[in-house]
Amino acid sequence: MNFTQTLARAKAMLTEGAIAERLRRRDDVELHPTLFNTPLIQDEHGRQCMEDIYRQYRNLAAQAGLPMLICAPTWRVDRARIKAAGFSEGLNREAVRFMRELQVKWQRAQSPLFVGGLIGPKNDCYAPDEALSADEAREYHSWQIRELAESGVDCIIGQTFPAVSEALGVGKAAREAGIPYIISFCINRHAMILDGTPLYEGIQQLDRELKESPAGYMVNCVFPTFIQPKNQPPELFTRLVGIQANASSKDHDQLDNAETLQQDSRDEWVDLMLELNRRYGVKILGGCCGTDEHYIGGIAKGLAEILT
Repeated sequence: MNFTQTLARAKAMLTEGAIAERLRRRDDVELHPTLFNTPLIQDEHGRQCMEDIYRQYRNLAAQAGLPMLICAPTWRVDRARIKAAGFSEGLNREAVRFMRELQVKWQRAQSPLFVGGLIGPKNDCYAPDEALSADEAREYHSWQIRELAESGVDCIIGQTFPAVSEALGVGKAAREAGIPYIISFCINRHAMILDGTPLYEGIQQLDRELKESPAGYMVNCVFPTFIQPKNQPPELFTRLVGIQANASSKDHDQLDNAETLQQDSRDEWVDLMLELNRRYGVKILGGCCGTDEHYIGGIAKGLAEILT
């Protein structure tokens, strides 16, 4: 089965926890100021460090017998940033090739592995006033989406979008590229996209305006409670398919300025994530800031118990 078929049929799917953040905290790795961990694929030590982290997450899904989505390190690796940083325009393709090699090596029939191509907003993901219009976004993101699609990713993951307008343009560009895609929003603790649109209203708007709707929607870089599931219409959970959650319940502005790792109770975090799957049917579960293999391991163990 392909990614969309697996997503439709599976009761749960695991995805990765933090990667770039974990690399940033290592003394033997230096991230690029604008391209983050992507250039590490061109360095033997950097590649090995990334592979080790991906392997931790992959093993947890395989042990639990869960399908898994891992994403190429291509967040905000758009044409303008690549050019400004002096790298080859083939950087996205190189990153996907690295991930496809891992996919082939780690593929398991009982735990199918899919590769997503990450894209991010042009500007600050916490600044909705800097978001592109739909037309600007369609033009700006089309090049990277085509690069990722032609490189063989299973889907596009538009991550950390703070505004409906830019997400709409990404959806149009992905539709033109003919590849399945998911839109993931940044929301606040009141379940509002950072441009002020209630999450469900934003999803409804995109579904109305996109002739070929996303395979689903996610939220990321948020604490699980930010979805406010008890206050949402049940229809939200027919379209909200996933969350990559922060380990901390602090707001974005607090986390963005924090000098130390911010983490709430891991057990509480795992329980909240499992509840989103068990009670509301949110399928794709993974981590964002502050998470590691212990957080993802808690989800994997809990899902294995729920699904047996």
